[in-house]
Amino acid sequence: MIDVARLRVLREVARHGSFSGAAAALLFTPSAVSQHISALERTLGVPVVERSTRGVTLTESGRLLVESADTIFAELRHARERIDRLATGRTRLTVATFTSGGRRLLPDALRRFVAGHPEVEVNVVEAEPEESLPMVREGRADLALAYHFDGPLPSAGGLEWTPVMEDPMSAALPAGHPLAGRESVDLAELAADPWVIGCSKTEAFLRRYAAQAGFELKVAGSTTDYFFAQALVASGLGVGLIPRLGLDPSAADAVLVPVSPPRPARYVGIAVAGTRRSPLADAVGEALRQAAAAVR
Repeated sequence: MIDVARLRVLREVARHGSFSGAAAALLFTPSAVSQHISALERTLGVPVVERSTRGVTLTESGRLLVESADTIFAELRHARERIDRLATGRTRLTVATFTSGGRRLLPDALRRFVAGHPEVEVNVVEAEPEESLPMVREGRADLALAYHFDGPLPSAGGLEWTPVMEDPMSAALPAGHPLAGRESVDLAELAADPWVIGCSKTEAFLRRYAAQAGFELKVAGSTTDYFFAQALVASGLGVGLIPRLGLDPSAADAVLVPVSPPRPARYVGIAVAGTRRSPLADAVGEALRQAAAAVR
């Protein structure tokens, strides 16, 4: 019989890549973590980690066990929630969302949802997709409002993804910029400008674009908030790339110009765990789609 507590330790080792990182997360000593992993390996009769001076990596058996552990803990958490619901008569629904989606879509969606489900206790957690999607898969959230750019959806294994909207990007320019009066702008035309970054994924996209277009991206400011980035653009610090959901309507001194086709966009959607899909999560998802339609 596999010890559930040892599975939890293995998950943390996988997450942090070291016994010391797992120990800090679990409030254990590194020696205790090592002992748990050794005991788990004796039970299975195969190694689950490879130890080296650079850290710890999972073996194929370890990866298989961690995948199973994610499902096991998600089901246990779901069972606990159902037991709590029986005991209290209250239903709890956790929604994870990225910042600009939460700011622009979630308030309207929650008004619709709460009006029809006043008995449900809603909990909202702010998290980027690389955090929110594992939360759904592990049962720590019932659904996630998330996004991806031109690459694949991160950490989507075992989840059902429903597209909600495309979130096109615009160039944000200081007032008086030579291209501020244009109907559209090619990003290559801004190659000589310093850039203000609104999130790490936007920076990654811009760096890929700059490499393909043959210029070096000059970063004058970096933030994790598009509203802040737009304010920095308005101050004249540089130019930016802002998605529709990240636009600050009060930043009147920043001029927004659509990017020429193929216009970059974020692809916004809803992620749920298919094995634990609930009518309540579906109701929130429908409310989010209606809110997105209003924004479009």
